[in-house]
Amino acid sequence: MKLIGREEECRELKRLYESRDPEFVAIYGRRRIGKTFLVKEFFQNKFTFYTSGLARCGMKDQLRNFYESLLQYGLPASSKRPSDWFEAFDLLKEVVETSGSKRKVLFIDELPWLDTQKSKFVTALDRFWNSWASEHPEIMLIVCGSAASWMVKNIIKNRGGLHNRITSKIRLMPFSLSETKEFLQSKGIIWDIEAIAETYMILGGVPYYLGLLDKNRSLYRNIDELFFKENAKLNDEFYDLYDSLFRKSYDYIKIIELLAKKKSGYSRTEIKDGLKYKDGGSLTRKLNELEQCGFIRKYSSLGNTRNIYQLVDFYSLFYFQFVKSMSKLDNFSWSGIIGTHPYSTWIGLAFERLCFSQMNRIRAALGIGRVVCRTYPYYDGKMQLDMVIDRQDRSVSLCEIKWSERKYALTSSDKTKLSERKEALRNIYKNKSIFIVFITTSGLVENDYTKANINDILTLSSLL
Repeated sequence: MKLIGREEECRELKRLYESRDPEFVAIYGRRRIGKTFLVKEFFQNKFTFYTSGLARCGMKDQLRNFYESLLQYGLPASSKRPSDWFEAFDLLKEVVETSGSKRKVLFIDELPWLDTQKSKFVTALDRFWNSWASEHPEIMLIVCGSAASWMVKNIIKNRGGLHNRITSKIRLMPFSLSETKEFLQSKGIIWDIEAIAETYMILGGVPYYLGLLDKNRSLYRNIDELFFKENAKLNDEFYDLYDSLFRKSYDYIKIIELLAKKKSGYSRTEIKDGLKYKDGGSLTRKLNELEQCGFIRKYSSLGNTRNIYQLVDFYSLFYFQFVKSMSKLDNFSWSGIIGTHPYSTWIGLAFERLCFSQMNRIRAALGIGRVVCRTYPYYDGKMQLDMVIDRQDRSVSLCEIKWSERKYALTSSDKTKLSERKEALRNIYKNKSIFIVFITTSGLVENDYTKANINDILTLSSLL
């Protein structure tokens, strides 16, 4: 399968490969996002050395696996098996020195798994790079890991010998909506734009999940097969996902479960009180790690100096809304829930999050792609706004977001509501112009309310 998207990442890898300096590259991102596929496809598996850490294995097994990888890349079979990581990296030097490649690409995948308790792996890596590899301009060392928090703490923001040694960091993000469409088409899946959006709102832009879809089935049947049938492929994925990323994953799951209960999110204090946390520092660290992995986002809204933490991972949201509870019901199916109140509530909120995830597209469609903006939902106990784009061009875009299977027709009630919200924002932003933007699936029915009240209309096509 060809690479979909990832143009910016490929440009960076090309620049680093063609560099005449030693390069130490860290690639990180959540599980199933395609980190290994990106590196292997870009370099076409032409490595001077490649290995991958083993999940949930001790130091002895990790060293054995590393040693066997060294043998595959030219280490003499007579070489003694390493007893620690210092010896293992000394053997790696031998492999590199005997390689005839001009650019020597070393790829160590799932790096966090190699750092077992008391193994001194990071110290040995520090020694390998600082005392030897950094003096060889032909070396390009790529380290990769799904445990984003570990990668950031121990490699990217290391405070010891690896401090500021990384020459490039690449955080791999989920596909955009347009990349998801391209990916599905590459698999022979030709769905309408609403089905593609709904797919995104369930699975997110995670390549592995998208790759499980069957082109011979409808979206709804696919979701039944992946989540709600006996032995469904994604039945145990939720806990496997968090277990692979975090030690003591239970604490992180409790945070995610709490955030799933409120659309706009909670402040740190509200999370601390809700979970009865005694260690505030530990909570802050966990929130930062969840943010680094892309599960939550942090924002501050108008007139509020406190940061708000909001769950933005589509898969986790879908899991708590439907999979955790409804998969236990007899004969439950995704097809059967379409059109019910739980479905309508979910898809409305999911569409709002979809719009937030595609802000670059929205800003480009509004012609403000280069304007510095701050974007957030707003709720003050009385008034709730789906999306506010506070712009530095002395303007504010008030965005109303509606999922509708057909063109949405504004009513007199909608007109009154929009007028009240616009006036409320005008009182807050006294020196800024207020523009009303309507974001919906298929656009608006043209009527007197539309012409008089809406400045811009965006549709799903705008997000593609």
